[in-house]
Amino acid sequence: QVQLVQSGGGLVQSGGSLRLSCAASGMIFRVNDMGWYRQAPGNQREFVASITAGGRTKYADFVNDRFTISRHNGKNAVYLELNSLESEDTAIYYCKADVVSHWAGPDSAYWGQGTQVTVSS
Repeated sequence: QVQLVQSGGGLVQSGGSLRLSCAASGMIFRVNDMGWYRQAPGNQREFVASITAGGRTKYADFVNDRFTISRHNGKNAVYLELNSLESEDTAIYYCKADVVSHWAGPDSAYWGQGTQVTVSS
């Protein structure tokens, strides 16, 4: 079994910054891609950013160089630095990790519990 535990988030004024963290633990042989998604009220969950084990990153268009994803492979952790936040960024943010639990096995997707980010205008 694998668990993803998130921390960070909270309430911030428009233009402010926050940092989200997520760490995976449990039966882990290797962590492949890690990423962040978000879901605003009434909307579907959407992709925010992802990072491969080798550090290659991908961002949603709406990020516009405001967010930075990073990871610490030794800690099986992924981070999301949120800058220049806007009210439209208000959502629950979820981390995701593609985890291989056995050396010969496929990877499976695991999700964090979600953390609220609220941006006041």
